[in-house]
Amino acid sequence: MIIGVPKEIKDNEYRAAITPSGVSQLVKDGHRVLIQKDAGSGSGFSDEEYKDAGAEIIGDAKGVFDKAELIVKVKEPQSAEYPLIKENHIIFTFLHLAADRELIHALVKTGAAFIAYETVEAVDGTLPILTPMSEIAGRLSVQIGAHYLMKPSGGIGKLLGGVPGVKRGKVTIIGGGIVGINAARIAVGLGAEVAIINRGIDKLRFIDNIFGGRVETLVSNPYNIEKSVIESDLVIGAVLIKGARAPMLVTKEMVKKMKKGSVIVDVSIDQGGCVETIRPTTHSQPIYEVDGVIHYGVTNIPGAVPRTSTFALTNATMPYIKRLADKGLKALNDDPNFTKGLNICKGIYHNA
Repeated sequence: MIIGVPKEIKDNEYRAAITPSGVSQLVKDGHRVLIQKDAGSGSGFSDEEYKDAGAEIIGDAKGVFDKAELIVKVKEPQSAEYPLIKENHIIFTFLHLAADRELIHALVKTGAAFIAYETVEAVDGTLPILTPMSEIAGRLSVQIGAHYLMKPSGGIGKLLGGVPGVKRGKVTIIGGGIVGINAARIAVGLGAEVAIINRGIDKLRFIDNIFGGRVETLVSNPYNIEKSVIESDLVIGAVLIKGARAPMLVTKEMVKKMKKGSVIVDVSIDQGGCVETIRPTTHSQPIYEVDGVIHYGVTNIPGAVPRTSTFALTNATMPYIKRLADKGLKALNDDPNFTKGLNICKGIYHNA
């Protein structure tokens, strides 16, 4: 099969969909791999590295889309890419369609097949491709929050870990999944006071156990959310419902009661966000204020560390890319959990 990897064009998206090592594996299996010129430059991979691995370098995105059967990307197709997509294409990438009806309509019109990284499941029900990006986003969320809490960045001017004799900052994490646990790991490491809010008591027991009681665990309900959010310097949205829009858990009334100069980082923004006042932002314009509270809603947080992210993403996607390259859409018939990734096919939205 001919596999195409275009250069990502989403705002400040520096990840590449595949590493030179991944290319080498596909070429050894007898497939052709087309890499758009400079597609890997943001992640530190040169065209020469891809060529040495056996790829063909193509000058522009149109050339990649025109020749390839399987298109492997990182982020959802952008409007400039819509006209390049053909009915025979299989597009394998992050889509996050639940909160973007406009994107759904645009992709349905192409007639192509779209398999979303974030809804591919493993046998145990976990999300093997989304997980490494959630780990990165969770860890980065605390670094980002700590940055914007600094006074020169517009924040209250508070050090999350405090110092002896000075009260440390409080971090509330809403959601105890992969993002939430990784955010807590960094926040605890910085010395912050940390609370995780989650609706499942078994998950809270697990979190209490792995952190040895260093994290406060709270059952998710409006009272606990409001109280913890109002007391916090940094609130991290980390809610995920597979294939669905994130529930709105932090209301605008709660945001009004937060301290001026506090920060919200809503990692669940890809699925619509769990904070009523959040909206999507970009790495070039990452923040805005509502009632004196800094809001960060970047939809591709792992793109800020593309070298790490590209390696982690390729590690997760390669087994699936190889199966698609070998069998096309027939690969989905062999694995019902892989089939869950098929969001759109032949003009039909399967997760409606």
